[in-house]
Amino acid sequence: MAKKGMKIGLALAAGAGAAAVLAKTTSKEHKAPAPVSNSDYRNTERGKYEKNSKGIYYSNGNYEAFARPEKPEGVDHKNAYIVGSGLASLAAACFLVRDGQMPGSHIHILEAMDIAGGACDGIFDPSRGYIMRGGREMENHFECLWDLFRSIPSLETPGVSVLDEYYWLNKHDPNYSLCRATVNRGQDAHTDGKFNLSQKGCMEIMKLFMTKDEDLYDKKIEDVFDDEVFNSTFWLYWRTMFAFENWHSALEMKLYFQRFIHHIAGLPDFSALKFTKYNQYESLILPMQKLSGRLQALISSSTQKITNVLFDFKDGKKIASAIECRVKGVEKGIVLTENDLVFVTNGSCTEGTIYGDQNHAPNGDAEVRTSGCWNLWKNIAKQDPSFGHPEKFCSDINKTNWESATITTLDAKIIPYITNICKRDPRTGKVVTGGIVSCKDSKWLLSWTINRQGQFKEQDPDKVCVWVYGLFTDVPGDYVKKPMKECTGKEITEEWLYHLGVPTEQIPELAEKSAVCVPTMMPYITAFFMPRTKGDRPDVIPDGCVNFAFLGQFADTPRDTVFTTEYSVRTAMEAVYGLLGIDRGVPEVWGSVYDIRELLSSTVKLMDGKSPLEIQLPGPLNALKKPVLHFIKGTVIEKVLRDYDVLKDGM
Repeated sequence: MAKKGMKIGLALAAGAGAAAVLAKTTSKEHKAPAPVSNSDYRNTERGKYEKNSKGIYYSNGNYEAFARPEKPEGVDHKNAYIVGSGLASLAAACFLVRDGQMPGSHIHILEAMDIAGGACDGIFDPSRGYIMRGGREMENHFECLWDLFRSIPSLETPGVSVLDEYYWLNKHDPNYSLCRATVNRGQDAHTDGKFNLSQKGCMEIMKLFMTKDEDLYDKKIEDVFDDEVFNSTFWLYWRTMFAFENWHSALEMKLYFQRFIHHIAGLPDFSALKFTKYNQYESLILPMQKLSGRLQALISSSTQKITNVLFDFKDGKKIASAIECRVKGVEKGIVLTENDLVFVTNGSCTEGTIYGDQNHAPNGDAEVRTSGCWNLWKNIAKQDPSFGHPEKFCSDINKTNWESATITTLDAKIIPYITNICKRDPRTGKVVTGGIVSCKDSKWLLSWTINRQGQFKEQDPDKVCVWVYGLFTDVPGDYVKKPMKECTGKEITEEWLYHLGVPTEQIPELAEKSAVCVPTMMPYITAFFMPRTKGDRPDVIPDGCVNFAFLGQFADTPRDTVFTTEYSVRTAMEAVYGLLGIDRGVPEVWGSVYDIRELLSSTVKLMDGKSPLEIQLPGPLNALKKPVLHFIKGTVIEKVLRDYDVLKDGM
């Protein structure tokens, strides 16, 4: 199918070029027909920024970005109840205060866990050690995220924002990798910035790129790609960086490709990425939490678990009328009016995390931390089809799990093996690996990364925190002949040391005495990548809702991609702006997918520097190249094609 699509697409392009040449040569022979008059048509930009059915509109550019909205009517008489205290929830609280000008004392954050942050975590557990379940990769076009953090004060530098310090950090210490993958126990795999895609593989990706969303509903990646893609270096980069599996959603794959088309060249060495100074909890969550505290937002935690939100349905409106909760085991409720706004984070990728330690695997009697957010969404969804279908995402943990681990070195004995691979000393406080290093021949498909140290503000400067994860948790390892999910922290460290190239006779002692490891099994970590259709993820503000909105990775917003900090903040911004009627544009998803320059550049990059014009077409079509190139000679089209290496000297 891909080959057929390629031929048809190229034939259309060539045919269009031929038609243009023919039109040029015959224009003098035929008089063009007179234009048809349309008396009802008028050119205008009135209505361009009218709000949609959700009460928002999208914008771009500095005019909207720098403007402050007026105070919404009636906001002083409203209250907000925010279920959860992850990134999306805290962002909603900040937008309520900053742009909605809601009094902080009117904002109630309801949290079941004993710490805020949700999936954006980073803690020191005295009984286990340092724990980071994951990391956050960011880029310059997270429009809503940066809109928020430009107004969140830094905790370390007086008078500047979190965005300011982040911007300066990544200017002074830009991120890039010097070794993207290894083979044969720590040897450079020499991916060398190449994708190594065949012509057929490129065409499969381009076909997916141009496929309509509805044609990808409930389809898996393996339905649209074959071994031409799966055996390429491109797929190694892609699946290890984004945690995509062959059975995941083809639609999400397409959305990712379109969303980050401007960063294709940065995929092999992570030069497109930017990272925070510390772990995401200390760098992102704590500044927001401190701001919320100063604004007197009320955070109820530890003993309050929300179990349901009840709705009244009347006159086409869906009104959240009560919040059901359990406080110290006792059922209670919060009665709501239309002036009480409810924001719910539905679903969670880190729900039910199972914690192991140095000597225990994350299974059996291991600690499990749960907030009940999946059951909450199920209870809400039973009341109306527009509230989504949680079972599409949380019903098959064999396809949605992977395991991560935080390894902390205790002395200098492991450091030389790290430096040998990443070519940097991890104790300098600067970029270390520059992103994950994937062990290409690992049976677990193990990847590891070291961000700027210390990853924790109070971290011992002689210790290094390493984040490790494996995509295949149910197969025996290369050194440890057990599935990753059955391994203790020590055994995971042994497997990692094996792939670093540590002599096998030294591995047991180094894993025992020179490092401590905390493994975490996350049953739903890639749940948002499961194949889906329209309506499985509910709209941020479901149709008809007047005082209720969903937040986070399982709410649906156009064009953006899940598993990003941007997605959490975007859904929060849309929810607050829509329910409060804030008259300011939500920054649109960066429009690189509509930028011809980015499309041309990414096409050449995907083919490792080869121009699409160098592709050999069937005889008659190949013959049309010269007349088409002759037709554009001397035009701005020729200049653009040359600027982006599509048209080269000698063509």
